[in-house]
Amino acid sequence: MGTRTAAARAEVVAARAALADEANNLEAAGRAAVDIPARIRREPAKVAGAAGGAAFLLLGGPGRVLRGVRRAVFGPGADLPKAMLPEEVEKTLKKLGSDGEKIRGTLEREFAGYLDEKAPQRKERDLSAVAAGLLGGMLRPVTLRAGKQLAQRLLDPDGPTFNAALNRVSTRTERPSSAAPTAATETRPPGNGRA
Repeated sequence: MGTRTAAARAEVVAARAALADEANNLEAAGRAAVDIPARIRREPAKVAGAAGGAAFLLLGGPGRVLRGVRRAVFGPGADLPKAMLPEEVEKTLKKLGSDGEKIRGTLEREFAGYLDEKAPQRKERDLSAVAAGLLGGMLRPVTLRAGKQLAQRLLDPDGPTFNAALNRVSTRTERPSSAAPTAATETRPPGNGRA
């Protein structure tokens, strides 16, 4: 039973050491990732490019560029008209007469004629809207992926910074390798601790 306890204790000590190493690596990676001044000194163009690209995506740059291209190709959009006032609508309807069924028939015919007349323009406008929607739908995953890659590249700890941070963390948290087990572990009775 004593050899099993010793083996289990050795496994726990090894796991504790591995956990300490992983914690040191994690801390060093975090420190290296946020050590922006050191990265700027080593590779200013790369850091500026990654930061600029991330800012472009975060501020909605692709959508703005797409709207600008659309405005350049199709021209500026017309301003929306001022809303037609209800009094003006009533005046126009009263000019048509007092017979409600006659007015309704006139409005339906005029509206149907208007729709027939504007159908080609509406289809063309709808086609361009569908094309813009499809293009935007295709570009969205690409821009999201590019944004993730830029953010990852910006926060990715590079080798020299990571190694320097790992050395600082290791020297701070380094324990003597020949340290004896603590008094609490030495005084435990062999076995599983049950009486």
